[in-house]
Order: sequence, then C-alpha cells, then structure tokens
Amino acid sequence: MNSEDITGHLMNAHKKNPDLVIEGGLVLTMAEGQAPVSNGRVLIKHGIITDIQSRKEKGEGPGLQTEVIDAKDAIVMPGLVNAHTHAAMTLFRGLADDLPLKQWLFEKIFPAEAKYLNPDTVYWGSLLACLEMIASGTTCIADGYFFQDETVRAVHEAGLRGLIAQGVIDFPAPGVPDPKKNLEVAREFIERWLGFSALITPGMFCHSPVTCSEQTLKGAWEISRRFDLPLQIHLSETSDEVNEVIRKTGKRPVFYLDRLGLIDKGLIAAHAIHLDEREISCIFEKGVKIVHVPESNMKLCAGPAPVRDMVNAGLTVGLGTDGCSSNNNLDLFCEMDTAAKLSKVYDLDPVGLDANTVIKMATCWGASVLGLEKEIGTLEPGKRADIIVVDTHQPHLCPVYDPLSAIVYSANGADVKDVIVNGKVLMKNREFTTLDPVEIMEKVKAISSKISI
Repeated sequence: MNSEDITGHLMNAHKKNPDLVIEGGLVLTMAEGQAPVSNGRVLIKHGIITDIQSRKEKGEGPGLQTEVIDAKDAIVMPGLVNAHTHAAMTLFRGLADDLPLKQWLFEKIFPAEAKYLNPDTVYWGSLLACLEMIASGTTCIADGYFFQDETVRAVHEAGLRGLIAQGVIDFPAPGVPDPKKNLEVAREFIERWLGFSALITPGMFCHSPVTCSEQTLKGAWEISRRFDLPLQIHLSETSDEVNEVIRKTGKRPVFYLDRLGLIDKGLIAAHAIHLDEREISCIFEKGVKIVHVPESNMKLCAGPAPVRDMVNAGLTVGLGTDGCSSNNNLDLFCEMDTAAKLSKVYDLDPVGLDANTVIKMATCWGASVLGLEKEIGTLEPGKRADIIVVDTHQPHLCPVYDPLSAIVYSANGADVKDVIVNGKVLMKNREFTTLDPVEIMEKVKAISSKISI
C-alpha cells in the first residue's frame, strides 16, 4: 500500500469515528470555486477536517463518543485571522483617544509602555485580548510587542494559533533597556520558543523604517531568514514617515527597504497606506504580504490605504485590527465591515471591494499572509480544524439572502457562538472552555486602576 492509499484509508476510517462533528448550518468553505453547503456536516478527527458532507451525502449520525456542535440556523466558516495586532495593548484601550498618530505614540503610548509594561501586565493584557478574540471569532493572530514570552504563554493557554513576534526598536523599550541588545533579545526569543507548539510560531517585528536603523533592519532580516521565519514591520503608515525616509535615504520606503534586501516574500508589512503605483508593483513582484488595518488607520487619521489597487495588482492582503489603543476593539467582523465601506468611499466605487473579497482577507488570504495557507483559511478535508459557527437566529441577521453579505455587513463578533482551533473547542454556546473571563477582566481592571498618563 503506497502513501496515498494509506492516507486515504486513514481519512475513511476517521470519517466513521470523528472526535467532533459540526452538524447542520450553512457551510462556507471559502475554498476556490466551492459553493456554500446547505445543512452541512463537518467531520473532525485529531484536529483535522476529514470530510464536509451535504444533506444528500450524510449517512448515519455521529456516534455516542463524538462531541457534536449544533449549527442549526448558523453559518459555519473558517476561523478569522487577525494578521496584525498588539495583544497586550488591551491595557491601554481608551487611554489616549482622539490624537494625531505621532502625538499619540510618542507623548502617550511610548511613555505608558515604559512605565506600566512588565511580564505580569503583558500576560494579563494578552489573556484579555485572547478572550476578546475568541469571543469574536478570531482563531489565529499575528502579534508583535514586548515581553513576548508572556504573550506566548497567554496564547498557548487560550488555545489560539499565532505568529508571536518580539518587538524591535532602536531606543530603550520595555524589557530591552539597552537598544544595542534588541536583536540579541529577539533572536533568543525565537530560539526559546521555536518548536514549542504546533500552534505557535515565534518571530520578530521591526517597528518601522524610521524607528529602526539600517543596521537593525538588515540584522533582523538576516536572523529571520536564518530561521526561515517571516519578519513583520509597520510600513508607510503616515505621510510624515514617508517624507522622513525620503529625506534620510533619498528613496521612498519600499525602495529603501528593497535596497536593504527586505522587500521579499518573507516580509509582512502592516498599514501600507502611502504607497505609489511603483511601490505596489515592486511589492507584488517580490512577494511581500500586506495587512490592511482600516479602523486604526481611520482613528489615527493616518489615511485610507489603496486596498482595491493592491488587490487588483495581485497582492496578498490580509486584515488586522492593530492594538486596542488605536481601534479600540479586536473584532474582525467590525474590521471587515469597515474595510468594505471605506474602500467604497475612497475609490467612489460601490463594487470595488465586495463582501467575498473582504471575507477572503479575513480568512484564506490572512492565512497566506502568515504562510499558513496549506493548514488553515479554508474548510477542506486534510486542513486543520480552525472553525467558527455564527448564529444567524438574530433580528439583525434576518433574513439572509446572501451569507457573504450577511457576514460582512450585518454580523458582528457577538454573533459567534462556537469557536474551534485545531479541533479543540475554545468556546461553545458562548461559554469559554479554556479561559476564565471573570478572573481575567478583574485582573486587568486592577492593573488599569494604577495606570495614568
């Protein structure tokens, strides 16, 4: 028996003896060319989707030893991928609102981070973020911040999937008082957590081309390539940033990073607001991944990103929330709605960024941004079971003519009733199975009572 026969034999056996079955509902697989499956059944064994059955294909019901999730009057879809966030910034939610980005960052956030971030506060802030993301259907995150050992700990305890990156910046930072050691700290972080969990990938996050020197950027890229890991960065978030890079280097940010060797398929660039056509073309040719962060961009008045142009050019574009101090939530349903509507206003085109495209940004394209497209992002046999169930038995979701439109324009995170990651149920009927929401919120309230700026 060859390897394909063995795999097929195991898959057939797993169909008969699944660990978990999602029964009923409309299954949005998000797989290319696949129509929604009405009254579907999703079979899961050892964290892997073994089959997706339609009403006609269903055989006998699940066995007594199989856990069943009832998806009647619901939409079953891939878990959402938050491709850009700073989890522990839940600690600073609403702390410094209604300010320009530079003032917000340098006068409020950086000082607050220096004073109040430590391993304990980052741990509880990250747990709160995990709680919020599970509650709103996010199953995978890309995070970059400080004291990231504690974020790994929180994400692991929550059961989420994630790319967790140590922040790198060229001035004293929480946990890295000597900026000369920023790359050393980040490299040690990667070495410490590489291989720790199948769900967690460590990495590095350079803050931006204006807060990281040429030497730091090149060093971070070399380390990331050595471990074959993606490098995250904020790119062209403001026009001031673009002008500063041009003044210092004589080049626009994309071409400056290209000269350093960073514009390549291993780079994940968040925001990417102020790009010209030549930069978009260069990013496409080199395979850089982009993360659109519309609500943070709006709140800090950084500007609208040319997302439609990026999508039309063939770029891989994911969706992110940024941190809670510039959003102020981690609800990707809200982010999808905003992304679609902001693009229509910016481009004066009601069909430029449709619901199907935006859901791809939050699912399969987000998975591709993180290099996880072979594992998650669509519901298909052989892929990991990262799945959410959205309750449509709600006044604001009645009636549903088009499930894609309903998800983007009508649903919100609170409509998610079940969350599964790698076949493990993290929330069932709005009840958390891995985290204690009362304890987490009380701890964060106690921490926040001591924070002032």
